[in-house]
Amino acid sequence: MPTKSERASLVLKRLDELYPAPPIPLAHDDAFTLLVAVLLSAQTTDKRVNIVTPELFRRGPTPAAMAKLTVEEIRGIIKTCGLAPQKAKAIRELSRILVAEHGGRVPSTFAELEKLPGVGHKTASVVMAQAFGVPAFPVDTHIHRLAQRWGLTDGSSVVRTEKDLKTLFPEKSWNKLHLQIIYYGREHCTARGCNGTVCEICRTLYPRRNKPVTTRK
Repeated sequence: MPTKSERASLVLKRLDELYPAPPIPLAHDDAFTLLVAVLLSAQTTDKRVNIVTPELFRRGPTPAAMAKLTVEEIRGIIKTCGLAPQKAKAIRELSRILVAEHGGRVPSTFAELEKLPGVGHKTASVVMAQAFGVPAFPVDTHIHRLAQRWGLTDGSSVVRTEKDLKTLFPEKSWNKLHLQIIYYGREHCTARGCNGTVCEICRTLYPRRNKPVTTRK
């Protein structure tokens, strides 16, 4: 059986073959619209976010413009997204803060981003990686699950998974690899389609595995 480092190398090689240049799945124009789109994506599909954001960004393309909208107006536009009431309040308030405290710009540090309403570590990591090119490894539920199936982490927590993945993979690969795992998970190693014994990578890493992998949430 390959070691953890060998498994990581196999994963990286195959994902580079499958997804040499993975696009960012959330439609956006700049750091601000990316920030809002990632915030909206919590407990909602990227497809749904991409349906509602054109109108939202038409009316609030900048922090200043978004801050002029009411919470009710924002909620009306994003109402089909999960947790719309909370997200509408967060979008309105973070836009106001960006104008009042950051000159209408999205800050480019983890500390400043994570102080904004509705912005947790994962959201900040996506913005840092994809808007500013800072090495980061955002871990969502699906990446957390796949990392367990592939034996790259024990799955005890998302924090542990992020730490383990950062240790196993070269820093220069993090920003792209985050997207590669997302695409592979959606297309090949889905929650219903693979239990650790079905998809190509799972079978390659564990050819003798014959029992489903129970992953932690």
